[in-house]
Amino acid sequence: MLYTKLVLFIITIAIFTIPAIVPNAFGHGLGGDQAPPISFGDMEVTVRTQLSPSDITVGEITSANMQIRFFDTLTDKNLDQVTYGVELWQSGELLARSFFYDEDGRLDVKIKPIFGCNEVYLHQCTTYFGSEHVSAPGALFVQGPACTDDNLDVCGRPTIAGPIFVKGGLYTIKVDIVAATSPRTLLLEPLRYETFVSVAQEQNFFIPIANAEEIPVVIKTYYDDIENFKFDQSDNSISFDMPFDWSPEYVDLVQVVHEEVKVPKSFLPYAEGIQFKGYVNGVEIDQRALLNDPYTNKDINIIHFMISKSELQRINQVLGPDNYDYKEMNLKLVPLSEVSKSSTEFYLVVSATNDNKVPTTVKISWDRKYGTNQEIPFEFTFFNNNRELIKDIRYAYFVFDESGQELATNVGDDPLILGILSNEGIDVQRIFVPSQGQIRINVHVLGTGLDYDPKYAGIGTAIIEIGSGSSGTITLPVSEKTQIPSWIKNNAGWWADGSIDDDSFVQGIQFLIKEDVLKIPSTTQGASSGSNEIPSWIKNNAGWWADGSIDDDSFVQGIQFLIKEGILRIQS
Repeated sequence: MLYTKLVLFIITIAIFTIPAIVPNAFGHGLGGDQAPPISFGDMEVTVRTQLSPSDITVGEITSANMQIRFFDTLTDKNLDQVTYGVELWQSGELLARSFFYDEDGRLDVKIKPIFGCNEVYLHQCTTYFGSEHVSAPGALFVQGPACTDDNLDVCGRPTIAGPIFVKGGLYTIKVDIVAATSPRTLLLEPLRYETFVSVAQEQNFFIPIANAEEIPVVIKTYYDDIENFKFDQSDNSISFDMPFDWSPEYVDLVQVVHEEVKVPKSFLPYAEGIQFKGYVNGVEIDQRALLNDPYTNKDINIIHFMISKSELQRINQVLGPDNYDYKEMNLKLVPLSEVSKSSTEFYLVVSATNDNKVPTTVKISWDRKYGTNQEIPFEFTFFNNNRELIKDIRYAYFVFDESGQELATNVGDDPLILGILSNEGIDVQRIFVPSQGQIRINVHVLGTGLDYDPKYAGIGTAIIEIGSGSSGTITLPVSEKTQIPSWIKNNAGWWADGSIDDDSFVQGIQFLIKEDVLKIPSTTQGASSGSNEIPSWIKNNAGWWADGSIDDDSFVQGIQFLIKEGILRIQS
């Protein structure tokens, strides 16, 4: 069900209780989407689309179900006797267009992918099966039992057969609500919605090694065709390109770009336990956008690029307006050293006072080289009772020190949709821990999918011992918000326009950090490469920051890059 009350979190030393959840808004998943609501009388109505199966890979299915639900977000109740106009699009091409009628506000349509369309316009290869409803001429309807998630094989539903889901990528489902609550009562203006779902396709590549042998690599793309696959022996990196529109207007519409790289664990640079860095268009992406899944396949590591809208916007900020007209996304995956992680596991229960188990196990992992006074990247992994990853899960966490003082809380970053969304059942969260000792992490799984299916919902607790960390990571002062005195902008502007040289700028920044004037989040210090060349984009950032075109955090990311690359050395 869609939750209709704001979540109340009550946490004490002994127990914590989290009652029902709320969101009254729209969201996006790989196999489902919900459009923003539209006012309709005294209601706020919207359309939700959902594919079943939710994770479709081209060539692996003979049919799929497309569910379109029309409902009031204020009450979570469907409107009945609905006439829908439905269009399916991909990459600007129309694939299907028809009207449908449904009695109960939940329209289910069977989709049969048909390969080999030779028509100039793909929709000319599409055929439709069903009968016109007597009360809604031109709208297809099939008499039979109402559809539920459990009876799709026998319920009454029309069929679309055509070149749909025969290619991976982003599909647009456009829905017009032509009539509702009575098929004879047409709306003066249709209510129009757009939703988006992703379909995957796999492309096979090979890494040549000694003795004419090859290592197979599979890239599963949910966005567009992959091109220019390369393997660089100097750093064992894998890179590839795909078409992408970087204009800010388009980026604002993208919820997530999802790519999977599958490499055999027997290939030592990609063996289990290896850590990775990821780059998009040369910009290092946030660690949370790169997820390593060694669980799904015992022989293969699956590394996910999960690049969110906010991360795409940040990349655009870093690269500046020249990137807006670029029509490709260049992705690069670089294996690093093997990481020895510590971990703890616990099962979830119904509530703090009820130890009835739910079929969910949570694993929290962390690298012990991180310690106090740092943001520690904790990996949260969610398994069902068959030790399979739970997809499309929403959760929240709360962190406390030994005295019960709250250190961190995260219930998601959308005020209208509660919970952190983990599409693949793995998520990385950076949590600042100020001192050594035990911390308590309370985890609450809110549900799965757009409707917060409660099957895997529950609560649980982990106790974790945090030490001082190991050498190689410098500890810098941290505040909730990056602190930069305004007069430093003058220095950045002089450097950007050439009034001071690179060395003077770097020395000035070193002094400011050392003297605690410029506060930078905790950053791993890289070994010096012997080259002090500063990338041009950092100088561009400094100029844009000086004139107010980008914010403080974007400027600090450039400083962190210099620290990571060993160009800017900080004495701890």
